Amino acid sequence: MYTRIKEYRTREGLTQADLAQKAGVRRETIVFLEKGKYNPSLRLAHHIARILHTSIEELFFFDDETGPEMNNS
Repeated sequence: MYTRIKEYRTREGLTQADLAQKAGVRRETIVFLEKGKYNPSLRLAHHIARILHTSIEELFFFDDETGPEMNNS
C-alpha cells in the first residue's frame, strides 16, 4: 500500500502527533500508515481523509494501483 498522508498532513501544517490526536489514534499508527505498513479500517481511513480535507481515493493506493509519482511513465 502507498499513501499520500504525509504530503496532505504537511500541507495542513500538522505533525504526526497532531494528526494522531485528531484521529484518536497513537502517533505510531500514523507512522505506520505513512510508511504503508498498516491497512486502516474504512472508518479510520475516512476520518483521516476528512481531517486532511481530501478523499480516501486521494490518500490510499494499493499494490495493484499506481501511485501518483508512478503515473509519469
